[in-house]
Amino acid sequence: MLVPVILAGGVGSRLWPLSRESYPKQFIHLLDDKSLFQKTIQRALSLAPVAPLVLGGEEHRFLIAEQIRALNIPPMPILIEPVMRSTAPAVALAAFYALTQDSEAILLVLPGDHIIPDMAGFKKTVEQGICAAQAGKLVTFGVVPTAPETGYGYIEKGKKYKEDTCLVQGFIEKPNLDKAVQFLESQNYLWNSGMFLFQAKVYLEQLQTFAPEIYQATQRSFQHRMTDIDFIRPQIASFEKSPSDSIDYAVMEKTTDAVVVPLQSAWKDVGAWDALAEIYPQDTDGNACQGDVLAVETKNCLLQSKQRLVVAVGVENLIIIETPDVVLVLNKAHSQSIKTVVSQLKIQNRKEVFQHQRTHRPWGCFESIDNGERFQVKHITVNVGGKLSLQRHHHRSEHWVVVKGTAKVTRGEEAFLLSENQSTYIPTGVMHRLENVGKIPLEIIEVQSGAYLGEDDIERFHDQYGREEVKMPIDEISVE
Repeated sequence: MLVPVILAGGVGSRLWPLSRESYPKQFIHLLDDKSLFQKTIQRALSLAPVAPLVLGGEEHRFLIAEQIRALNIPPMPILIEPVMRSTAPAVALAAFYALTQDSEAILLVLPGDHIIPDMAGFKKTVEQGICAAQAGKLVTFGVVPTAPETGYGYIEKGKKYKEDTCLVQGFIEKPNLDKAVQFLESQNYLWNSGMFLFQAKVYLEQLQTFAPEIYQATQRSFQHRMTDIDFIRPQIASFEKSPSDSIDYAVMEKTTDAVVVPLQSAWKDVGAWDALAEIYPQDTDGNACQGDVLAVETKNCLLQSKQRLVVAVGVENLIIIETPDVVLVLNKAHSQSIKTVVSQLKIQNRKEVFQHQRTHRPWGCFESIDNGERFQVKHITVNVGGKLSLQRHHHRSEHWVVVKGTAKVTRGEEAFLLSENQSTYIPTGVMHRLENVGKIPLEIIEVQSGAYLGEDDIERFHDQYGREEVKMPIDEISVE
C-alpha cells in the first residue's frame, strides 16, 4: 500500500512578508485559486487510492482542515507534530501510523510547497521508485539541474543501480557559485528535492540503527497518542526528547541503501522571491507584475501589490512587495538574505513576523482596521456555521455592528438575533458568544474599548473547536 505523506509544517520565512508563521507559503494562493498544499493533495490523490496523511503543527491544524474541506474531498488523517523537530522525527511518526494500517506500507514523503507541473512524468518517477523501495532501498528524488543554482542542496550520483536509478554517493549542502557551475557541467549531480520513498518498516529500522534517540522518542510519543476531533496527537513529553534532525542527516547520509531517481518533470521549490519571480508571467521588459502596479522604464523586477498602488520608475532587478502592513524592497541577488531579516525582526518581537493584518481562525478570520491607546477596531468574518468560543473579558467592553449576514448573539443569559445594520454592546465581565446562523458569511465591525486590550484578558468557557487547553500568544487580538 502506497501512503502519501504531506509535510505541511514550516514557516517559509524566505517569502516574508507574504509568508508568515501564522499563515505560511504552502497555504497561500500564490499562482491561482488553490494553494501549493492543496495542489500537493491533488497530486497525491492521483497516485494512490489511500487518503494522504498530513503532518502539520498545532498552530496550523484548523487551516489544514479547512483547506482539505475546500477541495470537497473526504476528510483525511491529520497528524499533529507536538513540537518542531525537523523531518526525521516527523516522518517517523508517519511511519508508525502507516504500520497501523498496513505492515508493508510504502511512504511517499512530499513537501507541501513544491510545484510539479508534469503529473504524468511525476507518476512515472514514483513508479520507478516503488520498485526500488520494494527491494528495501531508501529512495530520494533528484532534479536534473537547469542552472548553477546556489539555493538548493545537491545529490552526487554513485554507481548505477537500475535503469537511470543510481546509488547515492553523497549529499552536498548549498554550494557557492563556482561549485554550482562545476556540478552543472559534470552532469553527475542532481538538485535535492526533499521528496522520499521507502517502506515504513525499513525507514524505522534504519532510524533505529543510525538515530536511536529519535526512534525511541517518536515510538513512545506515538504509542501514547490521543485523538482530538479530526487530529491525531502524539504525546508531547516523549516527542520533545527527540533530537531535531532532517531525514538526510539522520538516515540518508549514513545508510548504504540510499538510491536516487531523476524526476521526470519540471520542478520548482518556491523557497525565495527570486524563484517566485521566475514563475509569474513577465512583460517584454522582464517584469512580473501582480496587483495594482505601474512599471515605467523598469526591467527584470517582481512588483506585487495587495492593497495600494505600487509604482516603480527607472529601476532594475528589484523585488517590491506591498502588503497592508509591510513594504519589502529587495535586490534579487539578495533573496536568500530574507531569513536574516526575519531573524532580526523576531529579536525585536515584531508582530509582522508572526501574523498578517488578516488573521485566520477555525470559524473565519478578522482584520485589524485601527487601534489606539484605549481602543481597537476589527472587521470580523464568521463562516457559515462558524461559532466563536463562549468567553468573557475583565478589562474591556465590545460593540458589535452587523454589516452583512445574520448573527446569533449570546450575552449573559440572553440569546438574540442581529441582522444587517443592527448592533449590540457587550459590557466588561459579561459572558458572550457570536455565531453565524445564516446562509452567507457573517461580517461585523467590532470596536473594543478599555484600559487593557491584551490577549491574556480572555476566559474561554466552551469552544466547539477543542481549543480550551490551547495556550494563545499574548498580542492585540481580542476575538477567538
